[in-house]
Amino acid sequence: MTHPTWQPSASLEAIRARAALLASVRAFFAARNVLEVDTPQLARYGVSDPHIQCIPVPGYGYLQSSPEYHMKRLLAAGSGPIYQICKAYRDGEAGGRHNPEFTMLEWYRPGFALDDLVQECLTLFTELFPGAQSKTYRFRDLFRHATGLDPLTTKDADLIAHAESHGAPEGLNKTAAVDYLMATRVEAALPAEQLSVVTDFPGWAAALAQTHEDEDGALIARRFEIYYRGLELANGYQELTDAAEQKRRFELDNIQREKHGLNPMDADPYLLDAMNTGLPACSGVGMGVERLLMAQQGTEKIHDVIAFPWPRA
Repeated sequence: MTHPTWQPSASLEAIRARAALLASVRAFFAARNVLEVDTPQLARYGVSDPHIQCIPVPGYGYLQSSPEYHMKRLLAAGSGPIYQICKAYRDGEAGGRHNPEFTMLEWYRPGFALDDLVQECLTLFTELFPGAQSKTYRFRDLFRHATGLDPLTTKDADLIAHAESHGAPEGLNKTAAVDYLMATRVEAALPAEQLSVVTDFPGWAAALAQTHEDEDGALIARRFEIYYRGLELANGYQELTDAAEQKRRFELDNIQREKHGLNPMDADPYLLDAMNTGLPACSGVGMGVERLLMAQQGTEKIHDVIAFPWPRA
């Protein structure tokens, strides 16, 4: 008996749209002399970010959750501006908008300030989403407008109580409460047909981005995200170049992982050695190709733009 799910879940129209999108992306970077590179998707080390779980491959290491570490090693080796289109893998990410295997577009621009990279993203999006207008918001202002609370100065208990009053599970800490409200209330309030650029994230959300103090002395991450049609399309950083600070953040990540019952992750010594040698000042951004396709196709289901998602793989 033939199994009914042998067929692709994406339509032929969506499969053709993927090919057209990838061709447009490659033409975009070729016109700007940005080099396409290829790095391992199976490597010895994974990421330590408590929010991202790598898929282990016993005896070999991990399927990579993004090409970031290897691309930064290329930057330190003098590659100049680079981009990559590759598969990425994340354990436990499956649902309407997630698949454990997905396609990542990631690029790095030595010498670019964060605003320069934002503008380059918007230029690409002008080609992918003709006619879409853009508007930029500071995270703090946007959060305050949507919730009435300042994410940086409001008491922890008040932020947590507000999140719980809007359906958050009990037991969240302040940062988790802010993340919950951002995902459920703030992002939902953004105009769907507008490219919304959100900048100046709280310092605790810096990940691998540089930080600075704002006018009130609060720690702010040099990071942006871009949303369109209810989807987060881009996540960019003014990249951290300090190897000692990077090592400290790896250690802090593992403290958080232990608190949440997650396995510790060894710091990637290749990345730290590359940063010690000298990672150039740069900005970088990652985008999920399926998210771009979902926005183009007007669907909220990732299975509509992947030929064979995990249930059919």
